[in-house]
Amino acid sequence: MPWIQIKLNATKENAEQISDMLMEEAGALSVTFLDAKDTPIFEPLPGETRLWGDIDVVALYDAEADTNLVIEQIKASNLFAEGFAYKVEQLEDKDWEREWMDNFHPMQFGDRLWICPSWRDVPDPNAINVMLDPGLAFGTGTHPTTSLCLEWLESIDLSGKIVIDFGCGSGILAIAAIKLGAEKVVGIDIDPQALVASKDNAERNGVAEQLELYLPQDQPEGLLADVVVANILAAPLRELSGIIKGLVKPGGQLAMSGVLDTQAEDVASYYRDEFTLAPIAEQQEWCRISGQK
Repeated sequence: MPWIQIKLNATKENAEQISDMLMEEAGALSVTFLDAKDTPIFEPLPGETRLWGDIDVVALYDAEADTNLVIEQIKASNLFAEGFAYKVEQLEDKDWEREWMDNFHPMQFGDRLWICPSWRDVPDPNAINVMLDPGLAFGTGTHPTTSLCLEWLESIDLSGKIVIDFGCGSGILAIAAIKLGAEKVVGIDIDPQALVASKDNAERNGVAEQLELYLPQDQPEGLLADVVVANILAAPLRELSGIIKGLVKPGGQLAMSGVLDTQAEDVASYYRDEFTLAPIAEQQEWCRISGQK
């Protein structure tokens, strides 16, 4: 059946209130949040400069819903300023799972590494192939931050190295590191579901015996690695800089992503005291910071 989407721009301070109002008062079937910086929805008219919030709230409705009534309910909630930004869209009636699968293709990173969904043929059987289906946790290779980290891992010598994947998500970086020659990888994540996803994906790729997984509070004391990769966000990269730097052996290598181009220099400043940093790499406004201790 067809659906209607209503997209509203919000801030992190009022997004939860707006979500509750849409579900409880305005009859939304579901509500999701998008990062407005990553997926911009509201384009200003020519000559305009609009300072909207940093979160887009997306509410899903049955195609028969009276969107005019919904917008009036939203206005009456007093959660938005006058002239708030919103967008109403009709969604086609499709087999969304099939549509999504048809558009998820094998991806190459560097010269040797491919990330392949299970329902596609492997393009190069002689390459290093990681079989990965999107699931419980972040990380499929489609986002520039994951791509930047995969390209970096493919470019360095991991033979016999100990690697830490700090914020392992789906396990994509950990599994790629093992297949690229790492002796052992330790995956750390605050989300128990991420550890489940990483374990499942490692088993699917036949590398589970070389992957250790921990919640931060359970990781071994004195943990050190030759290579550390952290694809998280700018704020934790700053706040946890002491912990992250302490995981890298002297002479070891570090790569970090999840950082926008406007944040990269600030994040890098937290690491220059202990690392010689390479030039910051950029892809679609996202950056990778890397260097040697």
